Amino acid sequence: MEAFTKLTAVAAPLDLANCDTDKIIPGRFLRKLRGPGYDKLAFHDIRFNADGGENPDFVLNKAPYRNAKILVAAANFGCGSSREAAVYVMFDFGIRCVIAPSFGDIHYGNELQNGMLPVVLPDAVCAALRAQLNADPGAIVGVDLDTQKVTGPDGAVYPFDIDANAKERLLKGLDDIGLVMQYGSEIEAFEHRHAAAMPWLT
Repeated sequence: MEAFTKLTAVAAPLDLANCDTDKIIPGRFLRKLRGPGYDKLAFHDIRFNADGGENPDFVLNKAPYRNAKILVAAANFGCGSSREAAVYVMFDFGIRCVIAPSFGDIHYGNELQNGMLPVVLPDAVCAALRAQLNADPGAIVGVDLDTQKVTGPDGAVYPFDIDANAKERLLKGLDDIGLVMQYGSEIEAFEHRHAAAMPWLT
């Protein structure tokens, strides 16, 4: 997967608590294979009107936020079902980091597993960041995984916690398979020794 180290980018405020995975990608799209145009499914039913036209009130349809790579959300982001596609559509849309007071547990893990950084900050901090982003559309937020700090549009710095193992994997761009393949030569050597010692098992 793609590594995450530092990101300084336009951030979009999503003033929507309990944004579940069905809002991120509606269930009827889950059979669609990931490929060109997959990004158009992100937040589909709140991003588009029934006639297929864009909802002008949805934040990611507004010009200053169209290329946002950071999303500052409200509490319980990614709750609901465990669909990993909710991460795929955001990643393909260009979102690399979601900052929120809390996440659905499985969605939090899915973001980490797919090269996105979920950042948990206090509710009051997230609300203040969203207020700044609403007041100054197109404002920049910085996220530094190595130092575990978020820098708001006003220059205020907010530390965040992350599991040490998850942090290392993101910095190196390692998913579960990549983590195992770091030890490819050792695994191969073991298989040779095992086959030589117990040939009847091969």
